[in-house]
Amino acid sequence: MGKLRKPFQGVWNIIRFNWQFYVYASVVIISILIAVNYVDERLQSYFYIVGIAITLPTIVSLLVSFYIYDLSPLYKMHWLDDIRINEQGYILNIHAGFDETSILLKSKYPKAVLDVFDFYDPIKHTEVSIKRARKAYPPYPNTKAVLATEIPIANNSIDAIFVIFAAHEIRNQTERIAFLEELKRIVKPTGKIIVTEHLRDSTNFLAYTVGFLHFYSKTNWLYNFAAAKLFMVKEKKITNFISTFILDKNGITT
Repeated sequence: MGKLRKPFQGVWNIIRFNWQFYVYASVVIISILIAVNYVDERLQSYFYIVGIAITLPTIVSLLVSFYIYDLSPLYKMHWLDDIRINEQGYILNIHAGFDETSILLKSKYPKAVLDVFDFYDPIKHTEVSIKRARKAYPPYPNTKAVLATEIPIANNSIDAIFVIFAAHEIRNQTERIAFLEELKRIVKPTGKIIVTEHLRDSTNFLAYTVGFLHFYSKTNWLYNFAAAKLFMVKEKKITNFISTFILDKNGITT
């Protein structure tokens, strides 16, 4: 499975899809290093503090990202081994414009029928990083564009639904619950819904500082699941920075 990804692919994607932030940070840091030579000695310490306050979180976030996306088991998919999934069934992967997992899921479940849906909406999802990612990575073959709240699948049809780092891109909570209700509608009574997300918690704050606000808290996710009348039968921590929620419509244990 690991051969499907290149060394440093994860952290390199973060840098090239968000390069403007690293350029801005570099310009500010270089400016501080130059300016500190021309200010009063009593002010130099303040300049250094500002420089450290920019440099340290940037380095930490990249190191954490390297660990998560390049070193951890995340993209090896071994964490799925103890989840009861019909490996010859019908599985669905849903993403929000950037798909790194469909090829991995197909390799993991080669006998399954895999469909891939993309609910990316250029009007709602305006992040430049997603636009750059879509240009860099062609879509998985036969990927279908869908609305998050109108998934063109019959009731009780899917054995396993994967939503990996995508559900948080639905920023409106009412729409997010409606999306989860759609997942409940289309999954089989014996099927599983696998939602993988970073959480808005202290661990991700230490890694990404204010960037953790782009995520949602565990409390919020549990509220969303309950509002959609889905049962969380298990939570798996792939790393301390990532949670996977295994859901179904009947509360059947994995």
